[in-house]
Amino acid sequence: MFRKRHLISIRDFTREEMEAVLRRAEELERHARPDLMRGRILANLFFEPSTRTRLSFETAMKRLGGEVLNLDSEEASSMAKGETLSDTVRVIGGYADAIVLRHSREGAARMAAEVSGVPVINAGDGAGQHPTQTLLDLYTIRRESHLEGLRIAMVGDLKYGRTVHSLAYALALYGARIYPVAPEGLALPADLQEDLRHSGARLQPVKSLQEALRKADVLYVTRIQKERFPDPQEYRRVAGSYRITLDLLRRAPKGLVILHPLPRVDEIDPRVDGTPYARYFRQAYYGVPVRMAVLSLLLPRRGKGEA
Repeated sequence: MFRKRHLISIRDFTREEMEAVLRRAEELERHARPDLMRGRILANLFFEPSTRTRLSFETAMKRLGGEVLNLDSEEASSMAKGETLSDTVRVIGGYADAIVLRHSREGAARMAAEVSGVPVINAGDGAGQHPTQTLLDLYTIRRESHLEGLRIAMVGDLKYGRTVHSLAYALALYGARIYPVAPEGLALPADLQEDLRHSGARLQPVKSLQEALRKADVLYVTRIQKERFPDPQEYRRVAGSYRITLDLLRRAPKGLVILHPLPRVDEIDPRVDGTPYARYFRQAYYGVPVRMAVLSLLLPRRGKGEA
């Protein structure tokens, strides 16, 4: 069901398709299968900075036996000479079997998919979607907590945070109870809240981070993203509004799981890393099996159907 399909938005997925990715990730986490991508080439086109997403895609492809081409800035490409993104995608599609694209402009990945002859995977487009991050977040929640009947507090930049937007849509399909906690001006956009409610999410406002903490199974923390703010003064006003500390966690439920898509700045005290609550580095690790799963489903072995 994934053959030659682009992966642009988590909203393109049914719950059954998400489950198929999670099951494949669990299989590949146990056994990497270096034969699945032999003879395949993946092109990583990253026009915004990235560590985890780019390297985990590269690791995933290599663990499956494939090769990787990396282009990590517009300045290093013919786009610096005026070539359009659509022309770049058309050209790279002639060299590779799939393209992973990160771009600062919302909608860039969908535009690329319209002109590409090979599958395009959206690795983040501005404040838009980041579907493979959502899939690895779902996988982490399932492995470290539970998806059915989930209660999750989403904390930080809920206005510009693409990871939060994508994850909230996915969790709506599981009927999750979501407690949004954001500084003034960074709340979930009203139209997104409406969409989420129609999709099955149960959004429940809370008065404070402490209240959300008492109710949640999972605390999903995001940084305040300086690069998304058109006004630097607005960023300075809200930066550091919420910080997860050891003192705060003294009142946390015993089984609480703390996640963060990373990178963090100062929203989680490093001393929290040593507590049983901290699962964000494990979360980053899960990016490899999940992206192996995505690649193996998008690009089954030639002549042998899906692996």
